[in-house]
Amino acid sequence: MADTTNKLRVVYGDVTLGLGGDGFHYIFSYATGGLESLVAGGREWLYRTPKPTFWRALTDNDRGCRFHLTSGIWLAADMFIRVTGVEVAVDGRPIALPNAPENNRYTAQETAERVALTFRYETITAPAARVDVTYDVTADGRIRVTCAYHGAKGLPELPVFGLRIVMPTKAVGYTYEGLSGETYPDRMAGGVPGVYEVTGLPVTPYVVPQECGMHMQTKWVRVTRDSALSNVRGEVPASSLTFAAADAPFAFSCLPYTAEELENATHHEELPPQRRTVLCVCGAVRGVGGINSWGADVQPPYHISGEGEIAFSFDILPE
Repeated sequence: MADTTNKLRVVYGDVTLGLGGDGFHYIFSYATGGLESLVAGGREWLYRTPKPTFWRALTDNDRGCRFHLTSGIWLAADMFIRVTGVEVAVDGRPIALPNAPENNRYTAQETAERVALTFRYETITAPAARVDVTYDVTADGRIRVTCAYHGAKGLPELPVFGLRIVMPTKAVGYTYEGLSGETYPDRMAGGVPGVYEVTGLPVTPYVVPQECGMHMQTKWVRVTRDSALSNVRGEVPASSLTFAAADAPFAFSCLPYTAEELENATHHEELPPQRRTVLCVCGAVRGVGGINSWGADVQPPYHISGEGEIAFSFDILPE
């Protein structure tokens, strides 16, 4: 039944907050620290709650300059992070966190024009850094995601800063507007602006699996899946989800593996079967170097300070 209210339906659960409208439904979890379910076009798009990402798999150049020995703590931070707080605002007005028993004051009939949830994280580094991820949802189902990294003095350089979004099944491919081919901050000169379609989730066949598949200066990327994580038999219609730049272009990679899975394999046959889609939307990416692989570091303009501030935004657009 179509939604004719032109507002979000808001459901205040014991440990979750649900938002729904015509053709979409989202669930935010205070326990897992973010968006727990994203249903659009009749399909679930999340396998796990999206989390800040700080690590990209090492390259031969990274190993040569011993980057992993100075910044290896970000690998642990990428795998483990603590949620330290949640803030909720309805139509621009902050409200008390509506978990149990606070949620008992609400009915099942609440609506709103927009709802924003901010999840605060603290890294397990020493000293700790703070990360804020805000999901600002409007009645048409658009989600404006804003990620902000707040560094601390003494933290080592970052490999990457972004948001990792893991989808339940392997995508059939993706289309994006940005630079052609695989590009990095110090490897963009050959990239040609345009709209490109990629079939499947290709992993660059380096001798040793490593960081690959990054696309810089992206205006939007649309991921398409034709399978679902369920026991339903028969064909599943293809559907897509679009991620669009908000204030400035972003970088992204769309692979069947996490950085940790790539890191753990020394040969391609050691990689696990391709089951998921791992989309990383990034606001900052360290360069990959390439001067040599036995000691030369990445050039200074392409480093990412762990002591500074990084912020970027993008929109999730249900179709």
